[in-house]
Order: sequence, then C-alpha cells, then structure tokens
Amino acid sequence: GDCEESMDQQEVLEEYEVFEIYSKIKWCAPTHKVRLCMSPTPIHDWNLLKQFIPYDSSSSGNPLQIKYEISIKRDDMTGSVLSGNKVRKLEFLLADAIQRGCKSVISCGGIQSNHARTTALAAIQLGLEPHMFLRAKPPDNNEANENYLNDVAPAVGNVYLHRLVGTHVHLVPPQKYLTGLLPKMKQLGDEIEMKSGAPAYLIPIGGSNSVGLFGYLEGWRELYEVDKVTEKFDDVVVAVGSGGTASGLAIGNYLSGQKVKVHAVAVCDNDEYFYDHCDEMLSELGLSETTKARDILDVIDGYQGNGYAKSTTEELELLRNIARTTGILLDPVYTLKAVRGLLHELAQNETQGEPTRRFQGNRILFVHTGGIFGLFDMRMTPLLHDAPISVWSSTSREE
Repeated sequence: GDCEESMDQQEVLEEYEVFEIYSKIKWCAPTHKVRLCMSPTPIHDWNLLKQFIPYDSSSSGNPLQIKYEISIKRDDMTGSVLSGNKVRKLEFLLADAIQRGCKSVISCGGIQSNHARTTALAAIQLGLEPHMFLRAKPPDNNEANENYLNDVAPAVGNVYLHRLVGTHVHLVPPQKYLTGLLPKMKQLGDEIEMKSGAPAYLIPIGGSNSVGLFGYLEGWRELYEVDKVTEKFDDVVVAVGSGGTASGLAIGNYLSGQKVKVHAVAVCDNDEYFYDHCDEMLSELGLSETTKARDILDVIDGYQGNGYAKSTTEELELLRNIARTTGILLDPVYTLKAVRGLLHELAQNETQGEPTRRFQGNRILFVHTGGIFGLFDMRMTPLLHDAPISVWSSTSREE
C-alpha cells in the first residue's frame, strides 16, 4: 500500500555531511541526499588547441599552442540517461521532495531541455510522477492536433526519452520563468494536491536554487579533494544557462580559499542576469556580507550566437570538427557555445597586457556538463553528408 511505498522512498535517503571547509554554510545545508550520480567523474587531457585556436600565423613558433594546457572534467559521464550536470543537483532536490512527502515533481525548460529529461527519469526511478512544462512554438490556429505535436515535439533527442518513459509533458508558448512558467507550475501543483492529497514538488528552471546549489558545492568538493584542482589548474571554465552550476563552483572555490579563477560562458541571457543569480545564492547562504558574485565569478558574455538553443552553421561546423579531431562530443545548446567562447577568449588573452588578462594561468579545466541527447535532435544532419561512408566493393579493388 501507500505506507509501503513511502517506506521504500524514505530508504533511498542518505544523511548528508557538509564538507568541513563549508562550515560557514552548514546552518542552511540540506540534511539528506539521494544517490543518483556516478562519481567521481574522470579528468583527462583534451587536445583542443592545435586545430581550433585562432592565432597569428606570422608569430614565431605559435606561442598559443604551446602556452595552454586544456583538460576536461567529464560531468557528461555522471550516468547514462541521467547524464550531465543536473544529476548532482537532483540528488538534493529529489531528497527534499521525498522528505516533504511529495508524490510528484513539476519542472520546466525548453523543448529539448536536458534538465527536464534528467528530472523526469530520476523522478520515475524514485517512484515520483514527473510533469514537465516545455516551451514550444504555439499552433498557428490554436489547434493542437497530432500533426502539430509531431512538428513541435517530434520523438527525437530528449523528447524521445520523455515519450518513452511517459513523462506528463505540458507544452506552452515561449515565456519567462517567473512570470509565465512558475504560475502554471503552481496551478498544476494545486490541482495535483487537490486530487491526490499529496503535495507536488516544484523544481525551478535548471534546478537552480539554494537546494540544488549543493549539487555543485559537492561538485567543487570532488574537484578539490579528489581531483586536486587547486594544485593542478589555474582556471575552471563551464557553460552557464540557469546559474546553479556556475554559482556552486564559484562559491565552493571561494570557501576553499579562491586559489583558482572560475569562468562561466553565458549561453543565454547576459552577464548581469547570472551575477544577480549568484548574488542571490550568496545572500541565501548568508555570505553576501563577505563577498559579491563579481569577486568570485567571471561571466563571459557575447557567445550566445543567435540566442538560446539556436545554432549558426559556423557553430555546428565547430562541433563536428571537434568531434572528428578529439573524439569529444559537445552539445549545440550549452557546451559547444562555452568551448567556442573559451577558444576565442584564450586567443584574445594573448593580446592583452598582464592586468587585463581574463585567465590567471595556462592550466585550464573545462567542465563538460553533458547534454548528449540534445545532439540527437537532428539539427546536425545536414552537416554530416561528407562523412566517409561508402559501399564496400571487392571487385572494384581487384581491377
């Protein structure tokens, strides 16, 4: 019965012990987490520079290729279908949902949202019912028929997985989170509670709140304790789309002595938006008297391209070429834009004098936040016609 089910759910909760370096924020730390993440994730060298750094060929010996060492932290390997950065946040968010006696989870995102897919799958694994508000272009004549659904939400990429596992997907026109999506999430939550008697758990866009933040405070702990990030690297670079991952890494770095510099490449909105989010997190942790977002995080603006989740041909060609030369798959929405920003900023770094340099050293760690299923939304297909595929023929070889 119900009692049995809630016992099972309670059993997945583990007590969470706060990292000793985080003693200042122990007062607001979650008490429990659930284990979803395959960690620690590996770090390895990434031979990115030879082909992709724009440099002045007239300069002797091409100092850019020699100067920087880029490594990659594989947070795209936190799981299989639960892959990517969101898994770390969900360990705390879904533990909170279970502790509060919730039986369903409501969240939101773009049509190919990695966060929505990861949340839905993790929820189902923990016996919670997932509801996702996904932004899609509205039907022309307000008639949402089968053709419309197949047009805006075809069974590709993350949507394929939603359809496979039976996520309750609610399509809505593009709108802002606070003024558009959140009121709808609250309305649905109220309806679910009225019907079932159990509250629904609302997770903000990207899982980026002070509970989810602990996912990447723990991510920083792994970098610090296991990967020895402060001894081996000077700069850490990550994509930022909702702010939680970047804020967690920046605050973790701050609390452990700020020996490295944390950079976040914006894939939507602008630097102001992400500084505001980080300042909000500092405030909720009681740290806003001692530091500010701009002192602990460098948000790199200007690489949003055509806008969130929109790609230029040049971006997709870079994604393809990186895949073919290094074997690392980026996703078009987040990591590709972040790497493009990183490459351009490294090239510019060389032309700057010491005080204006963006990067504090030459040992750079890029945190790969996943998004692999976004690659399967078919936008890459037109660029793959030149792949070396042919029909094997023995006869033509003998001639």
